[in-house]
Amino acid sequence: MSDASTDGNEQTDENGAELPAEVLEETERLTRLARKAAIEDERDAYLRRRAEILEPHEFVARVREETDGDVLVIHPAQWHDGEVIRTDRIEDVSRAVEVRLEGAGDPDDWETVDAENRALVEEIRENHGTVHAENATAFADFMGNHYARPMASATDAEITEFLEEYFVRNAWPSKAQRAVIEESIELVFETAGESVPDV
Repeated sequence: MSDASTDGNEQTDENGAELPAEVLEETERLTRLARKAAIEDERDAYLRRRAEILEPHEFVARVREETDGDVLVIHPAQWHDGEVIRTDRIEDVSRAVEVRLEGAGDPDDWETVDAENRALVEEIRENHGTVHAENATAFADFMGNHYARPMASATDAEITEFLEEYFVRNAWPSKAQRAVIEESIELVFETAGESVPDV
């Protein structure tokens, strides 16, 4: 199956129409928001919106649980028969797109991810000052080097790992940094336009 990060900017549906890159990106964004939502009604709203943007292309999305992290799978609706995927209806598995929601990203994308994270750090520096920017820099180092993913894609478990292990052992934070680290993490997500996970 194809991976959204390596499969180019579009995916073709059964009618030859393209599944635009912005649809793939919005599907992933809504899935991550649904996973982070603390309120069930909010989660359901994200999932309904996800279904709405995929329906015109006759695609659906589901999350497959794996031992090394959940995977978002976007595939043609015709593959489904109720809750079951009919393997006899699958002629070309490359029509599905997979996006890993947890764990490490693609190391080949590290430079792109790092550039995005550093740009976010500078935006925080400009709007919220040096101390928050230093904390964001430490978080960027952690997410980039350990997971090769954007800071704002961090899960609650990854944030906890950063706060309890990486930050105290590897970042050498000042007293001022330690005092505002949780606020700094919130600013990372808010600046990126994402919801803050419950940690």
